[in-house]
Amino acid sequence: MNTQKLFSLEGRIALVTGGSRGIGRMIAHGFLAQGARVYISSRKAKDCDAAANELSAYGVCKSLPFDVSTVQGCRDLAKAYGDQEPHLDILVNNAGAAWGEPFDQFPESGWDKVVDLNLKSPFFLTQALAPALRASVSANAGRKAKVINIASIDGISVNLWDTYSYSASKAGLIHLTKRMAMHLIQEGIVCNAIAPGPFASNMNKEARDHGDQVASRVPARRVGRDEDMAGAAIYLASDASDYVLGHTLVVDGGTSMARG
Repeated sequence: MNTQKLFSLEGRIALVTGGSRGIGRMIAHGFLAQGARVYISSRKAKDCDAAANELSAYGVCKSLPFDVSTVQGCRDLAKAYGDQEPHLDILVNNAGAAWGEPFDQFPESGWDKVVDLNLKSPFFLTQALAPALRASVSANAGRKAKVINIASIDGISVNLWDTYSYSASKAGLIHLTKRMAMHLIQEGIVCNAIAPGPFASNMNKEARDHGDQVASRVPARRVGRDEDMAGAAIYLASDASDYVLGHTLVVDGGTSMARG
């Protein structure tokens, strides 16, 4: 049993959406450290290019800035990736949005923006990149290709904030991951998800700006570190998770269990 090889990403190619910052960047950094070649994508070209340049200190990292909030944007990213590489070994659907507003004022735009990006885009981007994922399986003697959807503990347990569409979109993504997994495994593609808890990021400003206060509500008594997220993603991207299917790996220091 070669456990180093089991968790290795040497020679593999990954695409991480929302990879210029936050959880996406943590995952991209981890993949690079584990030997993968990584493409990151985000809506803002300047930020995406800058992040790829900084991450290149750890391995080969390239920028593919696209807005994947629309089906056409997903298809455009898939085409741009296909112009660069013949196949894709690992896809991380991480790009996401949140919206908070009181129940009586919550607008339709707060549903459309969040659900389109958090729930619809992971499906259509995976659909658009399915030929590249299938090509990975064919090119590597049947080695599994991997899809990782980034959900949230807010799709598992109820938070205290007025983020109605965010919670619904992440709960939907957790179930969608199971349904996608049942289909994609027939083609040698393994699909799972990660549900992060409190990690410091632009999306989770509370954990970023009030880490000590947030940590007091976490059973592990701290917010998540880059290595916590990288380790979970490396596991799901590597051969070590080949027999794990449609699962949502909760990485939250026990937060979802402590709620309520």
